[in-house]
Amino acid sequence: MLESKSTRQYAIAHESGGDMTIWVDADACPNVIKEILYRASERMQMPLILVANQSLRVPPSRLIRTLRVPAGFDVADNEIVRQCNVGDLVITADIPLASEVIEKGAAALNPRGERYTEATIRERLTMRDFMDTLRASGIQTGGPDSLSPRDRQHFAAELDKWWLEVQRRK
Repeated sequence: MLESKSTRQYAIAHESGGDMTIWVDADACPNVIKEILYRASERMQMPLILVANQSLRVPPSRLIRTLRVPAGFDVADNEIVRQCNVGDLVITADIPLASEVIEKGAAALNPRGERYTEATIRERLTMRDFMDTLRASGIQTGGPDSLSPRDRQHFAAELDKWWLEVQRRK
């Protein structure tokens, strides 16, 4: 993995029982959502690690880091699954990734503010597989709508809701 020394330090601190971490599947995460996460990381005083197969620009902060992984199918996803821990939050629109981190005991939130849970992820996986089957048979299914201001507000509200749940558990 192509990682910075500071990212390794966060990983070591985290593995030894340090604070929870917010992980971001950053290659596909909209910039406006990253901006919300940068502010939230500082406000919450929680490490934020953006995992991507390309260089990312992030604001200077002792809490915000990038983890660059080699290009390839699911390389970033696999690294997030490998490093996330119980109680962490993973930001992703990738349903299989969300399923895997939920199995590890992490929370998963998509950039539109939908919180994936054990109760909802199976249905989401089934729908994803169905849409893949339609696309494979030549049916045009279209992509998701662009991120709306309402989506951004919903994401920020769900992020705050998650943070309040974390605070109550302490």
